[in-house]
Amino acid sequence: MDARFLGIPELVEAPSVAVVVDVMRAFTVAAWAFAQGAEKIVLAESLDEALALKTRHPGWVALKDGPSAPGFDAVNSPGLLRSLDLGGRTVVQKTTAGTVGALAVKEASLVLCAGFVVAEATARVLRTRECGSVTFVVTGEDGHADEDLACAQYIARRATGAATDAAEFLRRAGESRAAHELAEGVRQGVHPDDVALCLELDRFPFAMVATLEDSLMVLRPCAVPSPADEASI
Repeated sequence: MDARFLGIPELVEAPSVAVVVDVMRAFTVAAWAFAQGAEKIVLAESLDEALALKTRHPGWVALKDGPSAPGFDAVNSPGLLRSLDLGGRTVVQKTTAGTVGALAVKEASLVLCAGFVVAEATARVLRTRECGSVTFVVTGEDGHADEDLACAQYIARRATGAATDAAEFLRRAGESRAAHELAEGVRQGVHPDDVALCLELDRFPFAMVATLEDSLMVLRPCAVPSPADEASI
């Protein structure tokens, strides 16, 4: 597999297959939303669009980065989101990096959104679909966020089927700038468990696929073959 690792500013054309990585915290939060029963997640381009969607669909759950704000129901924190019952709900998500990265590659034929919590499931999708060329979008810090790069590199290795020890990749993520800012309270809208939750390897058995639906970028969970089923493909 030919893997490229690019920041959002480096995306000059739509790749055929893209894996958009935001470990801390957009796609860890998205995975938790699905685990809490959400049906789908609409990735909003702006806070105004998120609020407009919420106005048109009062039953939707709107969340954003940073502190809570009028019109929004939740913040982009896995520690805070895990207590919400989202059964059958639609979530509207707007974050600083993750949603921006996914929207930047919306024309790709396959868009996967990922963090460590869905790493193996994401790699399994790439393996079973025999993706020859994959662009990993490292969303944080214009492509320099080490937690996102480490996760992207780990998924890329697992996508080739290579046995890979995750410890070093998780260590890098745990020592990243984002992890320190979350742990030290530099960012707002944070739960004390957020960093630990973002570093839980393969917490969930599904991948997350984003597709255009009626002009909106919509993220949904995607069941993946079990290792035994994959071996028989």
